[in-house]
Amino acid sequence: MKTLSENRCFGGTQGVYAHASDGTGTEMTFGLFLPPAPTGAVLWYLSGLTCTHENAMTKAGLQAWAADTGIAIVFPDTSPRGEGVPDEEAYDMGQGAGFYVDATEGVWARHFQMERYITRDLPEVVFSAFDLDADRQGITGHSMGGHGALTLALKHPGTYRSVSAFAPICNPSASDWGTPQLTAYTGGAEAHDATRLLSVGGKLPPCLIDTGTSDQFYDKLGTEAFVAALAQTRTEASVNLRKGYDHSYFFVSTFAPDHVAFHAEHLA
Repeated sequence: MKTLSENRCFGGTQGVYAHASDGTGTEMTFGLFLPPAPTGAVLWYLSGLTCTHENAMTKAGLQAWAADTGIAIVFPDTSPRGEGVPDEEAYDMGQGAGFYVDATEGVWARHFQMERYITRDLPEVVFSAFDLDADRQGITGHSMGGHGALTLALKHPGTYRSVSAFAPICNPSASDWGTPQLTAYTGGAEAHDATRLLSVGGKLPPCLIDTGTSDQFYDKLGTEAFVAALAQTRTEASVNLRKGYDHSYFFVSTFAPDHVAFHAEHLA
């Protein structure tokens, strides 16, 4: 691991680091906020389409609330990048659009191993380099990152004590934010659909979701389908529809304190 930058932030340190990932076969960059009095708890924040490690790190305002609670926050990149990594002109496919799955198809299979990266490669680096507690992890994310947070929590029971999401893509097998991309990466979307994973017996840790009623991409998210699956499986979760809020980081930053407090309760 190498240090790219470190800045004082709310009494703690906002760092940016790079390392070689075996899973992606590339150098990967991530941000990590270490609060002034860390408790050891870790919150992974997965960003959305077109984002890098930097978007939430600079726009979401999570550090202020993490500093108060002692939670470290990790901001991974959304895909592998660099020379030889395949890409598409479309914003929702290729670099910046890894969908947090391990690709098995075509040109994507070599580098696009984002599930392995988030659940294995990056944690190995983080827990080796920083004095943090692998038994106290939570995961959150926005949009495509919300999809990642929900699906990884469902696929890896016991890894995360809590999960939350801002405007997550909940039902990608019924959306053009999911079906074309996940089919290209893995041959199908169903195995990476939080609604379907829950419906067939997946177990969620404590869960909080916020979505805006004025979200310009609301029809792509599948919120109703996920709520129906919660009801069908009698799974406890808090799902809030926030009047007038859209899909932007203004929305994320407004409800960031609620999400950090939620995770702090379960990571104590």
